Amino acid sequence: MIEELRISSLGVIDSSTLELGPGFTVVTGETGAGKTMVVTALGLLLGGRADSGAVRAGARQARIEGVVRTDRLDGLAAAVEDAGGEVEDDVVVLARNVSAEGRSRAYVGGAGVPVATLAEVAEPLVAVHGQSDQHRLLKATTQRAALDVYAGEAVAEPLARYRELHERLVGTERALAEVVATARERAREADLLRFGVEEIEAVAPQPGEDAELAAEEARLGHADTLRTAAEQAREALSSEHGGPDALAAVAAARGHLDGVREHDPEAGALADRVAEVTYLLSDLAADVASYASGIDTDPARLAGVSERRAVLVALTRKYGDTVDAVLEWSEQSSRRLLELDSTDETIERLTQARVGLRTELADVAATLSAARRDAAERLSVAVTGELTLLAMPHARVEVQVRDREAPAPADPDEPPADALLVGDRWVRFHSHGVDEVEMLLAANTGSEPRPLNKGASGGELSRVMLAVEVCLADTNPVPTFVFDEVDAGVGGAAAVEIGRRLAALARHAQVVVVTHLPQVAAFADRHVVVEKSSDGTVSSSGLTTLDDAGREQELSRMLAGLAGSDSALAHARELLEMARAD
Repeated sequence: MIEELRISSLGVIDSSTLELGPGFTVVTGETGAGKTMVVTALGLLLGGRADSGAVRAGARQARIEGVVRTDRLDGLAAAVEDAGGEVEDDVVVLARNVSAEGRSRAYVGGAGVPVATLAEVAEPLVAVHGQSDQHRLLKATTQRAALDVYAGEAVAEPLARYRELHERLVGTERALAEVVATARERAREADLLRFGVEEIEAVAPQPGEDAELAAEEARLGHADTLRTAAEQAREALSSEHGGPDALAAVAAARGHLDGVREHDPEAGALADRVAEVTYLLSDLAADVASYASGIDTDPARLAGVSERRAVLVALTRKYGDTVDAVLEWSEQSSRRLLELDSTDETIERLTQARVGLRTELADVAATLSAARRDAAERLSVAVTGELTLLAMPHARVEVQVRDREAPAPADPDEPPADALLVGDRWVRFHSHGVDEVEMLLAANTGSEPRPLNKGASGGELSRVMLAVEVCLADTNPVPTFVFDEVDAGVGGAAAVEIGRRLAALARHAQVVVVTHLPQVAAFADRHVVVEKSSDGTVSSSGLTTLDDAGREQELSRMLAGLAGSDSALAHARELLEMARAD
């Protein structure tokens, strides 16, 4: 529930605070005083589009704050915390700033958030109805949504199942159409991949083979040079012809150090280290000799290696930079071939899935339609009863649920994308079902029900919308309703009944009404007046909550159009007494 609404520099309002509470709050005032700014402020607080033109002339920015109690609103505290805000003593402050340049900032529980986040947190709290909503009620989508809300779980469960199946069916039919349309391209792709895989399998390369062959070819191609170098290195390490070599030089160094070992331990340690070098050189000389003897010139092997490398290079030019990359391409292509070679099986599988989904969707659509028709009968009776209480005793509302027949397809196995076989009839279907919902109004006895956009005046539309809202009050979770002059075009006894029904709605939710009708205002639990200052602006105390005497004065002004009329004052008291008696 909204406890307080603070408005600063919005339109003609300089700075005002609207204290709200449970029940029915009415906002009145002279034309141009700024009553509609209350609704505008709530719209901004709900994340509505910011308009720099709404900022008060000369002000840097407009600011709207809403103080909301969270203790009776499931999930609100969690939503605030998820947005980074804080809830203190079951109260959270929502805020919106709009600069004169058009920039907008939003806050939830003290935390700066994107406007979209503010909308997610605040939108479930308030339902705002203005005169434009009368025209929204004329839309088929709005009428269907109202019926679905009224039906509750009876429609919600099959509708959720229907939407899930519809989404799966759309995806299946899209995939099937793609496979069928690309069958030729898939066959061509399969031929190319098969050629490449077979070419690679014929060569049968091994992982890392290209690198190994490159090293072997380099070794075979330079066998003589390698052998000569190895023999010279072995001769330098250990000469077989008595020439100077490394072993002889190290042996001489060891002999010199061994000769003085007894005079200095350090010289002995150095001699031992030289001995270690001698052993290493001896081993190394043996290894070099073995390497030299193992190098053979094999022209046949060299030719075979070069030929094999040429074959591998041909593969790497087509399928990858290395043999490993070629093998990876072959593996991926083999998997893709399995997919492409199973095109017929895929078409069959998707076709069978489509048949199954369409059959199940048709069953759920029939269940959904039956639930909607049952709810439509009940809603028709309920709204008609409300209209009787709204001074339309001879009016009758019919909520019709029907479908649109579709021509039977020439081939039942290839149905159109927008036609569904429900029972033994082909009908159009959409994401919301096969039903079209329309509200019809017969305003007088004996007249035929007609669509609202053809058979209802503005005042009648106001009452139909209010009647629907009252009927939805038990099922609609919105805690606060705001009505902006939805009583336009209504007067007399009808206005009294509108006030009475708004008071009835306020037993289930918080109701805020901006009105110019005293008959409506008389039923309010709380009366707030927007007062103009002498220079045509609204002072900081422009929103004033009236006491009983103040209510009588304001109602008399609304009745007579002027202050101080004794007859109007008497009529105002009579209205208040009548409203309190209810």
